[in-house]
Amino acid sequence: MRSFLLLLTLLPSLSSFLLPPTSPTKLSPLHDAPPSTSPPDINVADVEIPTSLPSSVGMDYVPLATMLATGSLVEADQFTRDALIKLAGSEEAGRTFVYFTEVKKIPKTDLATIERLWLKFSGGKFGYSVQRDIWNRQKGDFEKFCSKIGWTTKDGEVERKLKWFGASEFIYDVKKAPKGHLPLTSALRGTALIKQLLNHPVWEDEEWRKEPE
Repeated sequence: MRSFLLLLTLLPSLSSFLLPPTSPTKLSPLHDAPPSTSPPDINVADVEIPTSLPSSVGMDYVPLATMLATGSLVEADQFTRDALIKLAGSEEAGRTFVYFTEVKKIPKTDLATIERLWLKFSGGKFGYSVQRDIWNRQKGDFEKFCSKIGWTTKDGEVERKLKWFGASEFIYDVKKAPKGHLPLTSALRGTALIKQLLNHPVWEDEEWRKEPE
């Protein structure tokens, strides 16, 4: 088990962006972000990791479950972005980001598995469905949405989006982060992608919430 956890910490953490960058400027890798501030003494042996994690494409979600269970939220967030890139077919197309038109290609089964894991290990605080509820309550107002889930901060009297690249300002802590704060997408560059994610067909009914047998 120790070897398995060590392997997880060595997983690549280079940024994989869901929207194309607005300029050719080289972006800092995500590992510049602060490490998770969740309690470091969590032992995976003390946490029940789900064994039934269905995927329509054979993807292994045990690493994601383990990252979330042990509070490794930076790594879990990166795993989620990388997974969406694969699930949407973007990686196969030779890109490291997802076009909003590709979101519909993400299998319901996989998005549901990812979502249940985020909900389970955040106590219902993090997940796309959580963000969707907040988005709807803000009537699709992107600025209000960002403010509500803590994607903004104030510099004096000026409210701005949090910095993601370089030294990240996002909060990788279940206790300290606002509801809906994670997972991240590069929706901070535009709203088309997150609109598609939050309107994916999987959310049309509550079937996705059912734990697989």
